[in-house]
Amino acid sequence: MTVDEIIEKALLEDIGDGDHSSLACVPENANGKATLFIKDDGILAGVDLALKIFKKLDPALEIDVLLIDGTPVKKGDIAFTVSGSSRSILATERLVLNFMQRMSGIATQTNKIVSLLEGTSTRLLDTRKTTPCIRYMEKWAVRIGGGENHRFALYDMIMLKDNHIDYAGGIKPAIESTLKYLKETGKKLKVEVEVRNLDELNQVLEVGGIDRIMLDNFTPSELEKALKLIPSNYETEASGGITLDSIREYAETGVDFISVGALTHSFQSLDMSLKAEFN
Repeated sequence: MTVDEIIEKALLEDIGDGDHSSLACVPENANGKATLFIKDDGILAGVDLALKIFKKLDPALEIDVLLIDGTPVKKGDIAFTVSGSSRSILATERLVLNFMQRMSGIATQTNKIVSLLEGTSTRLLDTRKTTPCIRYMEKWAVRIGGGENHRFALYDMIMLKDNHIDYAGGIKPAIESTLKYLKETGKKLKVEVEVRNLDELNQVLEVGGIDRIMLDNFTPSELEKALKLIPSNYETEASGGITLDSIREYAETGVDFISVGALTHSFQSLDMSLKAEFN
């Protein structure tokens, strides 16, 4: 889904046939102003998305942005103010907060891990371990935090993991069938293959023809040995069993990428609130 489609569906989910709380007590012609207060320290994300949400519901709303996406923030900071129809502000409040809190949490966690890789050549990747239907927003937040996106979905890259390999009958038939499929369909997709040990790595290298090798659940010392066997024309990725305490050691092996599912499935949302101002 596109961002606009996600916003439309999210607004419909929340508003339905009307924001009856506001319709019941807020005059139709009432205008107001609200301020987005930050209540935690972290990395701000979702401001650009908030602008889209406000304008989607009510193009007449005016937003004064004080802090942009990617800004380090602390408790008490103000990200923006929004002015216009009081009913429109109330109708968008929760959706804006829901997205911004989650995106800021992801950006904050991503930024923390990226800082642990500073000085190495290793780049941090996310995964497909995302919330259904809002993957775009979560991967957007990863980029804001300084990370990079792995494949977006099943359709934009071929990734042969353990289950694919087992179902295909082994590494050699899995790769050979994949290369045949790409030739027959004319698709230009990168191919990544997951290996669980040095024996599987050697099988991949024997067949060849792929772009990236994922070394899954290797220890740093095992990873170092594996990387010495892999020619420079292959990209390399480490994943599985990597913690904040060990990620620096993995990066120092020289692996090209480290993918971390926790970026988008085990983060703490950043607390914030949208408060009405009174004249």
